[in-house]
Amino acid sequence: MTPPRTSSPVLVGRGDELAALTGAVASQPSVVLVAGEAGVGKSRLVRELLGRPELGPLRVLTGFCQPLREPFPYGAVLDALRTVGGYLGRVSLSPVTGVLRPLVPELAGHLPDPPERPDDPRHERHHLFRAVRELLSALGPVLLVVEDLHWADDGCRHLLRFLMADPPPNLTTLVTYRREDAPGGMPLGSAYRPPAGVASVLVELGPLDVDQVHDLAAAILGVDAVPAEFAARLHERTAGLPFVVEEVLRALRDPDWRLLDAVEVPALLRDAMAERLAGLPATGRRIAEAAAVLGVPATEDLLAEVGAVAPDRARVALTHALHSGVLHETADVRYGFRHALAQQAVYDTLTGPERQRLHLRALRALDHATPRPFMQLAEHSRRAGLRDDWLRHGEAAADRALEVGDPSTATHLYQRLLDEASLTPADVDRLAVKLGQVARGGLDQHDPRATLERLLDDHRLSTAARGQVRLNLGFLLIRQFDGPRHSRVVLEHAIEELSARPDLAMRARAVLAQPFVGATPLAEHLRWLREVEAFIASRADDEVRFALLANQLGSRMSIGDHTVMEELDRLPGTAADVAVRRHLARAHCNLADAFALVGHFDLARDFLDRGLRLTVGAGVPFTEGTGQSTRLHLDWYRGDWGTLADRAARLLEEYREMLPVAGEINLVLGCLAVARGDWDAAERHLADCGVRSVENSITPVALGGFAALTRLWSERGDPARACAEADRGLDLARRKGVWAWLGELAPAAVDAFRAAGRVEDAARLVAEFDAGLVGRDAPLAQVALKVCRALLAERDEAAFLLEEARRAADELGLRYYSATLSERIARVALERGDDEAVAALGEVAARFDALGASRDAARCRHLVRGAGVATPSRRGRRGYGNALSPRERDVARLLARGRTNREIAEVLFLSPRTVEQHVARVLRKLGAASRVDLLA
Repeated sequence: MTPPRTSSPVLVGRGDELAALTGAVASQPSVVLVAGEAGVGKSRLVRELLGRPELGPLRVLTGFCQPLREPFPYGAVLDALRTVGGYLGRVSLSPVTGVLRPLVPELAGHLPDPPERPDDPRHERHHLFRAVRELLSALGPVLLVVEDLHWADDGCRHLLRFLMADPPPNLTTLVTYRREDAPGGMPLGSAYRPPAGVASVLVELGPLDVDQVHDLAAAILGVDAVPAEFAARLHERTAGLPFVVEEVLRALRDPDWRLLDAVEVPALLRDAMAERLAGLPATGRRIAEAAAVLGVPATEDLLAEVGAVAPDRARVALTHALHSGVLHETADVRYGFRHALAQQAVYDTLTGPERQRLHLRALRALDHATPRPFMQLAEHSRRAGLRDDWLRHGEAAADRALEVGDPSTATHLYQRLLDEASLTPADVDRLAVKLGQVARGGLDQHDPRATLERLLDDHRLSTAARGQVRLNLGFLLIRQFDGPRHSRVVLEHAIEELSARPDLAMRARAVLAQPFVGATPLAEHLRWLREVEAFIASRADDEVRFALLANQLGSRMSIGDHTVMEELDRLPGTAADVAVRRHLARAHCNLADAFALVGHFDLARDFLDRGLRLTVGAGVPFTEGTGQSTRLHLDWYRGDWGTLADRAARLLEEYREMLPVAGEINLVLGCLAVARGDWDAAERHLADCGVRSVENSITPVALGGFAALTRLWSERGDPARACAEADRGLDLARRKGVWAWLGELAPAAVDAFRAAGRVEDAARLVAEFDAGLVGRDAPLAQVALKVCRALLAERDEAAFLLEEARRAADELGLRYYSATLSERIARVALERGDDEAVAALGEVAARFDALGASRDAARCRHLVRGAGVATPSRRGRRGYGNALSPRERDVARLLARGRTNREIAEVLFLSPRTVEQHVARVLRKLGAASRVDLLA
């Protein structure tokens, strides 16, 4: 038998996957995601793809993510761009691409001068994203490959998500990743849904089966076939992982296949690498061992220094390591292992003392590098047993990660450092406080929560530091679905422990003063508010003052405190100090949310834009998330529903575990589903907006959820259930005592009570609502109060009050609210016998259609039909050919959710026979033979 090859000459068992990749690349713009565990063959599949003649003159740009990466946002993508200078000589680029000059110096001579830094910091990142996109679009057909995305930085994920969401027509983006190592199992940080017109394919690579292992073994060994029992045993020992199969077979000098039975796979893999290492000269082995210890691709000089190989012998030693297949060349003339398993196998051949010695050499070699590779220095210090250096470099790496906007890396490092048993009390105090500070502004909640809770029982923690840990734990709890109620207890305890730090104790009071959390009565919040206000007046320190104002102004505005309008100049537009800028970002986003709650929607958008600008580069993803959910809610109010559901669903994937953000997003999605008659989706989303546990809710969001549920059951013809949801919501409102938040619940409740004959309850509610708004600045609630009065008034007065309410809604820019009021006005006119009522209902139906409120539009048309008038056409009488008509789109959407004809008829106010005809046309136009095919 011929000696085994270093790898299979043919690709085995991946024909379908390769065809899928080839087809996607040929259909630019396109996105390809290749997922699979370590050793399953992702990189080999990509190499095979790059050799396909079908790719034609495709320019391939490759970037690699590293496990010991230094904090450097966008690193893998920027690395991939370093080689494109030769293609830019005759290309005209816009000024925005100049932002890449300091980031990709290899391209400096080909790029225009950097543009002026934008006044809006949020635009700075967008300029970078646009610059990358334009550069790629100037290169002709491009395949951008990013390997091992599970190790990417957050900035790289965001940039790739931007490119995938709106790719230039000449671009294919291909990423490989291990799902189990990606944050949350999502390599891009949130779920990816390809936009229209972008080809997309997800390839999930699994282990090979027995037959495929047989074929792979035969190809590697250079024979036509191997015995079935050998293939079965090899499959058993390697679990079908192609890389492990290759490594095992590579170690077989003697074709005695019974050797497979002698040892388990991990040992086989180690032995394979050990044997290959043994075939190297001593210098070549030291180079390979240095590469294993370094853990990331390194230059020849660095490998020689760590491996203690003389410079004049290093090149020969490296060549031996390359020719033996131990090492391979990566980008930028660096050398490492072709797979993490190979690196680990070589590392495992070293004894403990040998590892320690090499880590010490790596530490010395990297100690003077510029910029400082703190992450690598920390890891080498830890593995070398240098506790003090590990602490120093690890903390520096975490601090640096936080500076560049990578809080997840910082959180992970602080946690690892705190696991060290030999830390001094001072170390524990400092690191515990830092962990809490970064964790409360980041997205990862559960691991930091567990660490902080464990630290509270650490005897080394001082009382003052324990108070800060408890304070930050309280901040975390208030963001979790099961946490707000418990957070109050934690924060009150923290106040006692922070007696020596009144500034921090006051920040706990500022959170306790926030009225929009849980069912705590407003009177208790006001007590805390007064204490915080008095403290602010006595402090001149900017960071402390703005940290408290960030909560204080939003809290007061959210309950309709009109005096806040006179104090907005207390907030500057920005600040040079990053810590102060974080507080200002939070202050503006909190005020934006408060303005949206009470109905100052223009102010809400203005403050939201300022707040989101301030979050750029500040390392506060949670604040950014709350701002994004506020924007979605504002778009709901304004009627910007075109892409609202998709945007909300994407954001929900990213913030699903964070109560303030996820609750509000679920409310928006639930309200959209009610307007479209998608009852199941509405119930599912509204159940997750706080209505199931009001003590642990964001109160105004929960009240909005009760309003939507009341409308839902009213629409479904169940007045008793509608009243039950209204009663639950009003019970929360009465316990809380903030009537400014009933802009949606009050009209829905009055409607439900009237339908159920509970007129006295409706009148009582209106009286309470009226009294609760005295002296409050709450435009949305005032519109709702007019609607409530109209619902209880006689017909003529009702028409007048509804007209007045609609004008007020129009002034606030509430398109959907205005349309529902227009429908009420038309219905009153219809009851009076007004000849123009039918035409008015038709116009309202068109307004609902424009918004996407298909259930509301169908209800208006149903009323017109009930009046004995032909239903007004939505878009004239034109034919739609093979395209779906608006009504057919409504039917298709409900079909796709598994609805029966009867359920569709109920939602769209159609007869079952009409629905049957629509269903037939939908199936025909979409090329589906049945409902099952459509669902598939």
